[in-house]
Amino acid sequence: MSDQDSPAAPADLWAAVDGLWAWLEAGRPTGGREGLLLRILKLSEEVGEVAQAVIGATGQNPRKGVTHTWADVEAELCDVVITALVALRTLTPEAREVFAGHLARVVDRSLPR
Repeated sequence: MSDQDSPAAPADLWAAVDGLWAWLEAGRPTGGREGLLLRILKLSEEVGEVAQAVIGATGQNPRKGVTHTWADVEAELCDVVITALVALRTLTPEAREVFAGHLARVVDRSLPR
């Protein structure tokens, strides 16, 4: 499968984010500022799931042993990214532009010229 055929292809990324945002908005039990804050807090839950997967992949809990794979860690990291992009879209309809501008600034200050 080529990058163009992949659902994660950059051209489809923001359409997918907008679709997920619309779906969540339609079923949002709590709106307004509280709903926005809860959506942002969802990131903490997702990051916790990354930590749980890393602990499980490395077998760091002697009582449980190895309970996850590195593929599980990858999936949880993807969930963090998706959740962050949807939260950004919830905060602003210009999420694509905000993200692109911020990414450009990070790249500019971080990568050698």
